[in-house]
Amino acid sequence: MQRRQKSLLLTLGWLILSISTSILIILTQPASITAKEPDIPVDRVTPPPASTEEKKPDTPKNPEEKKADSEPALTPEEIARKLKFIEADRLYLAGETAQAEKLYRQIKEPFAKHQDIPEVKPAIMDISQLSPAGKVYWREAEAGVVSKLQTRTLVPLKLLTEQYPEFIPGQIQYATALKTYGEEKASLQVLERAATLYPSQVDLVRARITALAEAKKWMEASLAARQFAILNPQSPEAAEFTQLAATHLKRYKSHIRAEVRSNAIANIITGALGYAVTGSLLGPFSALDSTILLLQGEESVGESVAKQAKKQLPLVKDEAITTYVNDIGQKIAQVSGRNEFKYEFFIIPDDSLNAFALPGGKVFVNLGAIAKTNSEAELAGLIGHELSHVVLSHGFQLVTQGNLIGNLTQYIPFGGTVGQLFTLSYSRDMERQADTLGTRLIVASGYAADGLRNLMFTLKQQQKNAPPAWLSSHPGGNERVEYIEDLITRHSYNRYTYEGVARHSEMQAKAKQILKEKKQEREKKPRRR
Repeated sequence: MQRRQKSLLLTLGWLILSISTSILIILTQPASITAKEPDIPVDRVTPPPASTEEKKPDTPKNPEEKKADSEPALTPEEIARKLKFIEADRLYLAGETAQAEKLYRQIKEPFAKHQDIPEVKPAIMDISQLSPAGKVYWREAEAGVVSKLQTRTLVPLKLLTEQYPEFIPGQIQYATALKTYGEEKASLQVLERAATLYPSQVDLVRARITALAEAKKWMEASLAARQFAILNPQSPEAAEFTQLAATHLKRYKSHIRAEVRSNAIANIITGALGYAVTGSLLGPFSALDSTILLLQGEESVGESVAKQAKKQLPLVKDEAITTYVNDIGQKIAQVSGRNEFKYEFFIIPDDSLNAFALPGGKVFVNLGAIAKTNSEAELAGLIGHELSHVVLSHGFQLVTQGNLIGNLTQYIPFGGTVGQLFTLSYSRDMERQADTLGTRLIVASGYAADGLRNLMFTLKQQQKNAPPAWLSSHPGGNERVEYIEDLITRHSYNRYTYEGVARHSEMQAKAKQILKEKKQEREKKPRRR
């Protein structure tokens, strides 16, 4: 009886001490984190499973197996298509964008279920520049606003924006009216579509940023503001939008920290219960340590886990390969809006098309992601998708939400937060967000808009009996291809721009050679009996 009372008193004492410590940590956390420029270029790719595929015993291959392993030679048609891409890329890099686009259009087939991107007309700000029919729509809409009649307001504005998308005041008014009548999602879609067509129209971009902030989509608002400032450095409003980007990023980070803090007490209590159950201090100290780590932020979590990952994973040191990946990632990172992260990229000598990103910008890329993609734009799509998970704090959100369970699994081998990071299971909504933002990021970085969409086809072509690792962790392949195509078409993203075939072919050959050498090294090692 006395031993039980003593145990309960010790548990109660630890609980009080832990809660006091947690509260002290929370109160001493800085209100905001000063952003810093990345010291190392950044690149991102896709999430890998926690463990590598099981290695089958080495067995002699018969001639049929060896033939199956060899890559089929390109057909004359495929070679000609590749050469056309290389020529189009050369024209693009030389500044001859019109000639390059013409050649890209000759090579690429239109989407099967979507109309191709229409020609964008010059923006109109003055109603006097509208046609007579357009002026009628505008007057009817104004009358509807005055009389507060929903149908009389929305119908003419819908027709006006469909037939005259270049009339910027009409786009803004239509979005405002949709929000007034409770259609917030449709309002945001109107502004996004219009801002994609006319990204340099200050009033339009400002209206979109305001609408996103009011919808509590602070990260998207920050990205929209930062992209305008980066893409329009000579604009008088560039400084204003840079400040808006910082303001909304601060709001987003405050939201994420609030989620972490809401779990802090629960984590400490879980640790105290672990002590009560096991009589070991490992549980509460692990809970306290992980809580402190989470309170320190995303970069601290990523840095901590990356150190362990680098000890366990073989890494490629080839300078050309690492520079190539870093160059792509740095392009995308510059428009991502999260400049407070120190981005680092590590290459793993694995032949599967896979990669994973840790919170805070630590990214591990398989060589197979280079060897099995067809262009720099495809690899950029892969990187853009994974970068989006980091930018949107998806992994960090999952870690904070699962930290309570993580503390309980400290008593199990390979449990805890580290185990969770290698087995992050993004929701379908998170995947769609990463596809959407990833496509936007590669567009803002100057790559062909269908890089991620084309990657899906590359993955499907490589699929035999089972989906590739990256695709298996990202369900709904066909559905995703369709909504990415819809996204590109609906927002008029340019898919007739830089592909980067020549440089990628060089890096692809180098990656394949490294993989071949690694395979030969493994085969030379004596097999264990």
